[in-house]
Amino acid sequence: MFSAIARVFRTPDLRRKIGFTLGIIAIYRFGAHIPAPFVDFPNVKTCLDQSGSTEGLLSLVNLFSGGALLQLSIFALGVMPYITGTIIVQLLRVVIPHFETLYKEGQAGQAKLTQYTRYLTIALALLQSTTLVTVARSGQLFGITGVPECQQLLTDEAWWAQLLMIVTLTAGTGLIMWMAELVTERGIGNGMSLLIFTSIAATFPSALWSIAVARSFEIFLLVLAVGIATVALVVFVEQSQRRIPVQYAKRMVGRRTLGGSNTYIPIKVNMAGVVPVIFASSLLYIPALIAQFNANPAANGSVPGWVSWIQANFVNGDHPLYMAVYFLLIIGFTYFYVAITFNPVEVADNMKKYGGFIPGIRAGRPTAEYLDYVLTRITLPGSIYLGLIALLPLLALATVGANQNFPFGGASILIIVGVGLETVKQIDAQLQQRHYEGLLR
Repeated sequence: MFSAIARVFRTPDLRRKIGFTLGIIAIYRFGAHIPAPFVDFPNVKTCLDQSGSTEGLLSLVNLFSGGALLQLSIFALGVMPYITGTIIVQLLRVVIPHFETLYKEGQAGQAKLTQYTRYLTIALALLQSTTLVTVARSGQLFGITGVPECQQLLTDEAWWAQLLMIVTLTAGTGLIMWMAELVTERGIGNGMSLLIFTSIAATFPSALWSIAVARSFEIFLLVLAVGIATVALVVFVEQSQRRIPVQYAKRMVGRRTLGGSNTYIPIKVNMAGVVPVIFASSLLYIPALIAQFNANPAANGSVPGWVSWIQANFVNGDHPLYMAVYFLLIIGFTYFYVAITFNPVEVADNMKKYGGFIPGIRAGRPTAEYLDYVLTRITLPGSIYLGLIALLPLLALATVGANQNFPFGGASILIIVGVGLETVKQIDAQLQQRHYEGLLR
């Protein structure tokens, strides 16, 4: 293992790619600590020290930004606009035939879809930066009342100052997107995934240490042991797949004989990745957001009953009803997203076109029905696994007093493990091209 790591740094091309990637990551983390214009950073620091855990979608966005969101830095929005834009473009393939046509056109069509994703990312960044500046100006960013510093987060509330902040935050998102594409082109791994990995990993030490401070060192060691076991489980499930054998009949093209090979269709247990967790978190944040805007007492001094019910059940993540709805939403969104991204009819048609068939299954419609049968049943344990992993931060919030940025669960552990495995595979492939031995034996 150590000799393989030494070979990585003895290979000039690979060493240059890793160095470039680490340099971009360092710039990204440095920008996450630079305050945006007209931000009163001492007041923000005071509010950060006094605030507990953030909840709902805000905690997810803050996690993906590496804590930059609540610091109101120039990279406050992080990679969330790009993630949202990518998911929207994927979903639009179902309802817009032109997008589906571009997707099937190969590299040229993919480049066009990528360009649409960039435009949508900038538009979403403009919208989210406007919302963030408005919430910061109103003093509701941290949800703390009675602290004067949390009501004065900006040094200048003039319209031109707010406009400059919006432009700066939007430009920060554009810069992050450009740096991620540079890493993908000239570095190692997928650039956007590595920046997300860096943002989440940056919150690990503080999240773990907060458990040791709030409870005890023994609880900290217990959480660490559970975390290591969780990582091993996630690695096992993420690597698990059902391989459906496929045979291709021989055919003559001119004087050449093509086909006659055996391969397989890999269907992963978790084909949806982390997207259902993001969908469920976003949807559950909507009731809390509506209740927040209607939480002002009426003329008789009382808060509406439905607002009190939402605040009691859907604001704090440790409530059993919140956990149950969250779990069921993740299962539903997993089936929804898998149905969009994997089309059994399309796969069966492509197999039939090139002379492929599943042994014992007729080509065409029977093949599509068989693929749908396998996909439906393998998605069930995958969705349950996703729901249990997503509930780990909420259970930690209810038991050991951790905040919702608990590192060993939810979207964080899924992204950390997934990006780590993919990056190691890319390094391993490059080593095998040069030394015939990979990073892992």
